[in-house]
Amino acid sequence: MKKETRSRGFRIPGFTTAGIFCGIKTNKQKDLALIFSEEPSVAAGVFTSNKVVSPTITWCQKSLKSSKTFRAILVNSGNANACTGPKGIEDCKSLASNFSKKLSIDPKEILIASTGVIGIPLPKNKIIKAIPALTEKLSPAGWVQSAEAIMTTDLSPKLKSSSFYIGKHKITMGGIAKGSGMIHPNMATMLAFIVTDAVIDKKTLSLALKEANHRTFNRITVDGDTSTNDMALLLANGKAENTNIRVGSSAYNKFVEKLTALCLYLAHKIVLDGEGATKFVTIKVQGAKVKTHAYRIAQSVATSTLVKTALFGQDPNWGRIFAAVGNAEAPFNPDKVRISLNSSVLFDNGVPAKGASQPVLRKKMKSKNISIIIDLKSGIHSDEVYTCDLSYDYVRINAEYTT
Repeated sequence: MKKETRSRGFRIPGFTTAGIFCGIKTNKQKDLALIFSEEPSVAAGVFTSNKVVSPTITWCQKSLKSSKTFRAILVNSGNANACTGPKGIEDCKSLASNFSKKLSIDPKEILIASTGVIGIPLPKNKIIKAIPALTEKLSPAGWVQSAEAIMTTDLSPKLKSSSFYIGKHKITMGGIAKGSGMIHPNMATMLAFIVTDAVIDKKTLSLALKEANHRTFNRITVDGDTSTNDMALLLANGKAENTNIRVGSSAYNKFVEKLTALCLYLAHKIVLDGEGATKFVTIKVQGAKVKTHAYRIAQSVATSTLVKTALFGQDPNWGRIFAAVGNAEAPFNPDKVRISLNSSVLFDNGVPAKGASQPVLRKKMKSKNISIIIDLKSGIHSDEVYTCDLSYDYVRINAEYTT
């Protein structure tokens, strides 16, 4: 039986965390977070597919391959530490070295993440100077502060926890995330850090995260852009003392189910916080012969600028949706397709639906939650993608991002 805990003030056994202002941001908002495991943890990660990456990506990928255990995740916001030459990786090494001395752990046990403006050298001395203040604030209940410290253009912190049982052992997991713009599958300008007290080996943990990521963070899009720093990290410290979770077992299936639910919650929060967004939109394609066809079509509609601007303008323009379906490079019969918006049929069997009155549709378009269902009527497979509308504020925010 699932037991949800309140997001604010949740605790995960064996983990402490903190978030403070160290001077990276000019607006004096929190910009430095630390997650610390009291016991050695196994870790897994998924990363951006962008060929241009921050040294933090390189650092984490190498660390995950070379180290068996991990104790900490260090995150700064306000600076991406990307495209800064050899200094970028040297700064990662320096931060790991300095924090390892304070925490009495190995530098390889520290994972590092950054988010913010690209091309500006990381002010590492400000971070190093803040080590005493940050470590002193470590607390089992510091998750809200950590979630605030990793924000950039986000309007609100994103965090969630849950607990469930495997046998007689209570398993707890919780996480924080950031993301608002440059959001697209294969990791976008988002960071997610999840921890759990479950007993699970590194290989199984990695597989679980990849499964959950595929169905959640890789199903959201705001503007079609992926960035240089994006990652999701997962730590497990084994404090729950359950029997080791193995692939294919009922325990594994439950673990993946709960992890997916947590990631999906965070993913939805990222879309809801899309820069300038006014609507949360679910695009579902069903009746496809092959699942990949359903995904391609859903993705094509979700990333269409014309569809997204129509959603913002509350214009039930099914022509834009249908055109985006046709642009997906996936086979379907146009004369069979049905398109519905919030349960009202817009288009069916090659022609506009007769009962779709403009006043009714415009009223439904005012909703903050929009569901578009595209039925290909050709098979049994389906998939869905989550997105938002594209507003005037999105252009303003990104036009002035560095100024």
